Amino acid sequence: MTLNDYNTCVDMHSDGVYRFALKHLRDTDTAKDVVQESFARLWQKVEEVDAAKAKSYLFTTAHHIMVDTVRRGQRSTRMEEHHEDMQQVSEGAQPDLKAIIDAGLATLSDVQRSVILLRDLEGYTYEEIAELTGLNLTQVKVYIYRGRTALKEYIGKLEIVL
Repeated sequence: MTLNDYNTCVDMHSDGVYRFALKHLRDTDTAKDVVQESFARLWQKVEEVDAAKAKSYLFTTAHHIMVDTVRRGQRSTRMEEHHEDMQQVSEGAQPDLKAIIDAGLATLSDVQRSVILLRDLEGYTYEEIAELTGLNLTQVKVYIYRGRTALKEYIGKLEIVL
C-alpha cells in the first residue's frame, strides 16, 4: 500500500468506521479513539496490507479494538447522559425511535450487536461480515437472526409500555 492509497483509504473509510464504532459503543470520544487506533494500526502495517483489503482490515481491527475496550471496562456512562435519561422518564416524554433502537441494541451481546450493525447500518454482505469478524457464514446468519429477534421482542414490549 502506498502513501496515496493510505490517504485515499482514510478519506473513503473513516466515516464508516466511525459510524460503526459509535453505534456499537454509543460514546463519541471512544468511537473517535477506535477510528484513530484502527488507522494507526493500518499505518504500522502499511507495507503488509494490500490496498484492496484495507477496508476489511480497518473494520476487523475496529471490531477487535471495540471488544477489547468493552472487556477492559473503559465504557462509562457520562453523568449528563444519565441525567437526560432520568428527565425523560420523570417527564413521561415519549422516547424517539433512535433512542428505542439504541436501547434495544444495548441489550444484545457484543457479537450480535456488531454483526447487526455491519449488516443493517453499513450494508455488508454476510460473507463480508464473516471475513471482518472471523466468524463462519452460518454463525453470522445465526447471530443476525437471533439479534433481530431479540430487538423485535424488545420493541414489542415497549409498545405495551408506551
